[in-house]
Amino acid sequence: MGTIKLDHSAVVEQLEKVKTALNNIVLPEPSVESLGQNELDYTTKWKEREANIHKNILQYIEVVTKNIEDTRANVDLLKEQDEAIVNK
Repeated sequence: MGTIKLDHSAVVEQLEKVKTALNNIVLPEPSVESLGQNELDYTTKWKEREANIHKNILQYIEVVTKNIEDTRANVDLLKEQDEAIVNK
């Protein structure tokens, strides 16, 4: 049977890099001022679509942040379990 090794510090380092990259994302609100006072069906749908895309990206960032936190907790738990097994 093979051995699986967990390099805790390497995994945590990568998680921190991902978290930093995620926190560096700057997502401005869609610019509707550039459309002026246009009230065409196209511009209305464009505004709605852009607002939905913006909302979806923000939700995605929240989900990825939660996944990073969960992964970190799982990696920490695996490390603790490994240490407990070694100390028996």
